[in-house]
Amino acid sequence: MSNQMKAVICTRYGSPEVLQIQEVPKPTIKEDELLIRIRTTTVASGDCVIRKGKLPIRLMFGFKRPRNPILGTDFAGNIEAVGANVMNFKVGDRVVASTGMRFGGHAQYIALPSTKAIVQIPDAISYEEATTFAFGGFAALHYIRKAKLNKGQHLFVYGASGAVGSSMVQIAKIFGVKVTAVCSKKNLHLVASLGADRVLDYTASNFKELVKAEEYDVVFDAVGVIGNGSKKALGLPGKYFSISKGLVSESVEDLSTLLQMAQEQKLKAVIDHIYPLEQMKEAYARTESGRKRGNVVIQIP
Repeated sequence: MSNQMKAVICTRYGSPEVLQIQEVPKPTIKEDELLIRIRTTTVASGDCVIRKGKLPIRLMFGFKRPRNPILGTDFAGNIEAVGANVMNFKVGDRVVASTGMRFGGHAQYIALPSTKAIVQIPDAISYEEATTFAFGGFAALHYIRKAKLNKGQHLFVYGASGAVGSSMVQIAKIFGVKVTAVCSKKNLHLVASLGADRVLDYTASNFKELVKAEEYDVVFDAVGVIGNGSKKALGLPGKYFSISKGLVSESVEDLSTLLQMAQEQKLKAVIDHIYPLEQMKEAYARTESGRKRGNVVIQIP
């Protein structure tokens, strides 16, 4: 068996052109770790932020390039090897996981501690579907709790057709929350199909008037573009939260909850496009385009 693997390397900060597929050493595992063969991964907005490498990012993750040049935080695959001290997984298990700030998902293999957010995938859920639930799902659960949203309250979601927004709409509805969702005209049908009670086109000439027509308990910016100033200009009442503010918590319990919702067909995977690993540059460009619907998924051979 080869001790090499394919990985997408962020050779320096910049445009998607800095990404290169290279052969690198396959990771080895410690006694408390799992070796996972990655089958699918995603390109999330956070991956794009790291790759661009503006000054605050360089101070945190490495000055010339990311210290871990293999980006990617969410993936699905199967366990290929189990450390001697791991009791809760076995070789062959199909799993979905989030690496958090460790990254490493844009590769054929990854070594992760078994205590990370790793959950077995139900048989009825594909790798492609499973890999979409972590990023947006974690964010939705995190902000629903942070905002203390309760059944019957009214949530305003801006950017409802993206990876985070599409998850927030669905999960808020599962919690019994009334949802007004905002997206572009071409995505109105998609967002309505996810369960939103009211869907608004942000490009409509009467958008501001439509927004002001109702009261909201919580305003959630799923794409990080409203800002407090714009919120006031739109006349939006309610507590304000943005995906751009702070880190989102991740846990085995939350990932298990998300997979259970999916297994019960309450939570749908929203996939914009599935790319092969060789088209990783195109996948990054699509994620940054502002036109994607849900998640951009990568298949890893």
